[in-house]
Amino acid sequence: MTRTRRDRAAGADPAAPGATRPAAPPAAPGAAPADAGEGLAARQAELVAALVAGGPLPPGFAPGPVAAARQALLRKRAGDVARHWPLLAAGLGAGWSATFAEWAAGRPTNGSLRDGWDLARELRDHDRLPALGAEELASREAATRYDGRTTPRPRRLPAVARAGGAVAVQLAGRVRLLRPAHR
Repeated sequence: MTRTRRDRAAGADPAAPGATRPAAPPAAPGAAPADAGEGLAARQAELVAALVAGGPLPPGFAPGPVAAARQALLRKRAGDVARHWPLLAAGLGAGWSATFAEWAAGRPTNGSLRDGWDLARELRDHDRLPALGAEELASREAATRYDGRTTPRPRRLPAVARAGGAVAVQLAGRVRLLRPAHR
């Protein structure tokens, strides 16, 4: 077997009888063993649950910074939902952030569109849906089918939807608001 110039520069031939392979580099001080990856993954899952789904605070974390991070994530999530549901957010005005944070505190996200939809339906069910939100909800429900569990799908057939006094109709892919909500 011929050795190349690079092999000669590197030293001994690893295929030669009696040659040894270099040992793996030693683990860094304080590094976790390879099987500790499962424990780390479990701790990370607990932290994510505490941040976004209202789970208990995992041991070893300071409550103050975790609460601040949770509030920041709720504000960010409220902004994302407001971009998908601008009339709902405008109808709630200054109370939007507080209303959304109260509703979303113990719920993991299903995506901004679905979170807004679920919030609007809950507000409707408790007679707290503002007029602008009712019109937006009626228009969405006329155009799209959403059962609260699966991804919303466009309707193919004509549909009528009502929410908070607002009535919307979808015909041939166009949605018209027939009656605005009571203001």
